[in-house]
Amino acid sequence: MRAARFSRLPSAAPLAAPGALCVAVLGALCVVLIAAPAAWGDALTPEYSPSRNANDIHTLYVISLAIGAVIFLLVEGVLITSLIRYRRRRGGAEPAQIRGNTPLEVGWTVGAVAILVVLAGITFAYLSDVTTPQRSSASGLNAGTEVAALHQPAVPGGHSLQIHVNGQQYIWRFDYPGAQQVFSYHDMYVPVGTTVTLKITSSDVAHSWWIPKLGGKADAIPGHTNDTWFRVDKPGRFNGQCAELCGENHADMRATVIALPPDQFRLWMARQAADIRQSQALLSLARRIRGQGP
Repeated sequence: MRAARFSRLPSAAPLAAPGALCVAVLGALCVVLIAAPAAWGDALTPEYSPSRNANDIHTLYVISLAIGAVIFLLVEGVLITSLIRYRRRRGGAEPAQIRGNTPLEVGWTVGAVAILVVLAGITFAYLSDVTTPQRSSASGLNAGTEVAALHQPAVPGGHSLQIHVNGQQYIWRFDYPGAQQVFSYHDMYVPVGTTVTLKITSSDVAHSWWIPKLGGKADAIPGHTNDTWFRVDKPGRFNGQCAELCGENHADMRATVIALPPDQFRLWMARQAADIRQSQALLSLARRIRGQGP
């Protein structure tokens, strides 16, 4: 009697399937991320840039993304429509089995070639602006250094500030032109309104210079020099990261470009030169005290 009574009790509700739980958690996480104001900022495209070359790269990216999105929606729309409309009905006859369609295959082949030609034409139309340094503005620093890079056109009708960038495990070194030795690590200081050309190399392994808001990547290769450029018209800080796996501390190889008004940049150059001279004098004194020569 007691066993029969227990058998009439309602059974416990089945636990939710693990797959459904994962979907619910991921859905909630997506809602939280979408609700964050910063989540939509340049979520699908590169960040907005103050430099013309990076803006041209941004434009090319948006055009390619738009064309790709249209193609994706078209293909997926046709696929889903075909799956629904031409599926086999329950109890119905088997739909016609189509093994090939020559006009359709020729059509999408020609269409793919046409899209490729259009993208190539747009890319070459922007390529000159991406690779050719922009003229320094009237308010920029008169650096007095002509661009003379082998693979990079000269700045039209003006001067630029040329900085030598050297990648080292796991830090960046920046050497500035001038009679006085000026260099810095990690932070690159530049004047606003001035075209800055970079000569990039490495002293150990392959690295990759990349400040997303200031243009494309440029590899730093031992024994070889690559060139790139940017121009910032407003003061600001622009962060970057080595984009080439270069060792166990690769994640620590960051860089920051700090754009200053020309007068503040001159003050920084003078202060940096004085600090370097003082440090070298103290090092020389310490060596003499230890009897290690001058």
